[in-house]
Amino acid sequence: MSAALKPATARGFLGSGLGIAFFSSAVFGLSGSFAKALLESGWSPGAAVTARLTGAALILVIPAGLALRGRWHQLRDNWIAICLFGLIGVAACQLFYFNAVARLSVGVALLLEYLAPVLIVLWLWVASRKRPRAWTFGGTVLSVAGLVLVLDFTGAVKIDVVGVLWGLAAAVCLTIYFFITAKENDSLPPIVLASAGLLVGAVVMWLAAATGILPMAFNTADTRLGPWITAWWIPLAGLVILATVLAYVSGVMAARALGSKVASFVSLTEVLFAVIWAWLLLGELPGAIQLLGGVFIVAGVVLVRLDELRTGAALHAGVAAPLDHANDVEPVPRVPRG
Repeated sequence: MSAALKPATARGFLGSGLGIAFFSSAVFGLSGSFAKALLESGWSPGAAVTARLTGAALILVIPAGLALRGRWHQLRDNWIAICLFGLIGVAACQLFYFNAVARLSVGVALLLEYLAPVLIVLWLWVASRKRPRAWTFGGTVLSVAGLVLVLDFTGAVKIDVVGVLWGLAAAVCLTIYFFITAKENDSLPPIVLASAGLLVGAVVMWLAAATGILPMAFNTADTRLGPWITAWWIPLAGLVILATVLAYVSGVMAARALGSKVASFVSLTEVLFAVIWAWLLLGELPGAIQLLGGVFIVAGVVLVRLDELRTGAALHAGVAAPLDHANDVEPVPRVPRG
């Protein structure tokens, strides 16, 4: 390849749906590191989530209004989906994840949350009483084995049980989110759903704080990001602008360019990016056995995703695929908790 073609190729990749999807995963992966910097300076998980949701909702409300173009009835027609999305998929999922990050390393917390696709398979397996196909079954077993390694019960790395429960709770919320949004809704632009969901989540968090249900602790003390001591608003701005607004918008763009299955498949790289960012910005890295478990979890989810892609390709080509009720729900472009 000539030197003249290399920059063009690089620009083409970055401008493609695949490049945008990788960018989305990279900025989504920053959320755990920015949040932990705030938590370690005295912020409560509830305060960090509330500030994140409020700031992002305010920024996205204008482009969401433009996307509606006066068709405000779409909000009324889809208010149940929006409320469930904001309450479970945004507020509860992020709150539980940040609670996990407060007690565990960023990588371990995110790996626990990424068990959601496996939980979907297990739930549909139990509900339908029909065993998944070989790839999906193998991926599920591999991910469960990875979970055992990540928890490292007999290792030197001490695992906080409460933190693990918070991480699993985030995985359950993400599972519910997938079920809520499994059916595509062409009447509601994705950016409108994201913006409205963020707004609902923010309102719920403020109401919980006002009634005393959710402890809120803000702090203006300096924070530490890697070797740098920074003002509190720097990780907060990164959390809102980079890890939420840009991540959401680029995720929507990637999903439209690649399709929901391929986009959700590429989003698995968020785990890798989150571990790298936590290493660079926080100096934390899971133990060797936990990293191996993380490889198992991601590999298991990859097998499940590949099985879905293979089935989708076979159906598109007119080839009958084996019936598998564990894949009835198509993972959609997620609006990550992380």
